[in-house]
Amino acid sequence: MTAILAAALAAVAQAAAPPAPKVIGVDVDGVVHPVTTEIVASAIQQARTENAALVLVRLNTPGGLMDAMRETIEKILASPVPVVTYVAPSGGRAASAGFFILESGDIAAMAPGTNTGAAHPVALTGEMDPVMKLKVENDAAAYLRSICVRRGRNAALAESAVRESKSFTEREALDQHLIDLVEGSDATLLAALDGRTVTRFDGSTVTLHTAGAQVEEYRETLRQRMVSAIADPNLALILLVIGGLLIYVEFSTPGVIAPGVIGAILLLLGLSALSVLPLNWLGVALLILAFALFALEAKLGAHGVLAVGGTVSMVLGAVMLVDSPLPEMRIHLSTALAVALPFALITALLLSLVVEARRNKAQTGGEGMIGQVGSAVTELAPAGKVFVHGEYWNAIAHGPGGAPGAAGAANGARVPAGAAVRVTAIERLTLIVEATGPQTGG
Repeated sequence: MTAILAAALAAVAQAAAPPAPKVIGVDVDGVVHPVTTEIVASAIQQARTENAALVLVRLNTPGGLMDAMRETIEKILASPVPVVTYVAPSGGRAASAGFFILESGDIAAMAPGTNTGAAHPVALTGEMDPVMKLKVENDAAAYLRSICVRRGRNAALAESAVRESKSFTEREALDQHLIDLVEGSDATLLAALDGRTVTRFDGSTVTLHTAGAQVEEYRETLRQRMVSAIADPNLALILLVIGGLLIYVEFSTPGVIAPGVIGAILLLLGLSALSVLPLNWLGVALLILAFALFALEAKLGAHGVLAVGGTVSMVLGAVMLVDSPLPEMRIHLSTALAVALPFALITALLLSLVVEARRNKAQTGGEGMIGQVGSAVTELAPAGKVFVHGEYWNAIAHGPGGAPGAAGAANGARVPAGAAVRVTAIERLTLIVEATGPQTGG
């Protein structure tokens, strides 16, 4: 009886206890681009809807686009729910744009064995002149200072990451007040945050209650997963090239439909991915030239010269297509070769088919009848009926030395019924034939 009562009291106490706080976790893993902003904004909205205690933004990024970085920071600063930016896992980094995002969090933390910094702005398209370079650098430095001052962090040192491209280990960042905590996991980080009072960007304060918090991972939508995947310029190039090839197949064999539909979809996906990347227009021109050369090779049969030019043009165009200082945002040489070489092989195959078709004698139409052997159904004197190529034809026989046409039939050649004949010409629906054996004159 006592045990039952104790169990009942425990159940009542558990039911009366407040639910464990919830934390929404979201990963910024890879290059910062427009989809990053959308994902972070959606995670913040979910945290607001579900009354979560905070949003945990895990960072492992080499940097990315400045505009996307600023938009992401705007979402973090305006978040109604406290945001913790956390460089993780061990071995990860928050470089360049990632450093700005790290400093924008209400709480900035790093895992052991991580690093941050190297936030000097770099031109995505060509070299900037000295005046423009100074303007961009000053703008980025002022932006970062304003964030760090409001967050109570070391603004002067943070500015050196912009002006001098300095980088910091997690311990250096903690000791010099660039971050607030160094913790090895989500659980230890949340435990360390419990009871901490945080000053929000708008000046308000909030006390965090994260003891025993459950981390619920933000689930990206299907569209976000797809766009994030194709945001890789290497995959975008592959989609673009395969789409172009399928559309070429559709134009080569009209009515197939499926290659054209699939090709159009892949082409649009590739173009949408490349549209958010800094493009080098010389690379674009080289890719267009490559497609033109491949098409002309298949059309003209230039003995492989145009195909070789198209291969070289495609490799150079692919490598130069995305103009970015970040290796993660550039197309690799291996990808360019993997795309261009199969294209060259396909063009060589088309060329061989064209050459073979030109060498072979026509098998249909009037030209296909020339040289066919049949038999005379009736006597040809010189006109009559013959059986050639499985069909009955009107025919005229021409005599020895006669012209292979209706005019040559005036020689009065006679071919007996059943004799073998060979087609020498065709005029409208009448075959001009000659006997393959002895024949008589008229």
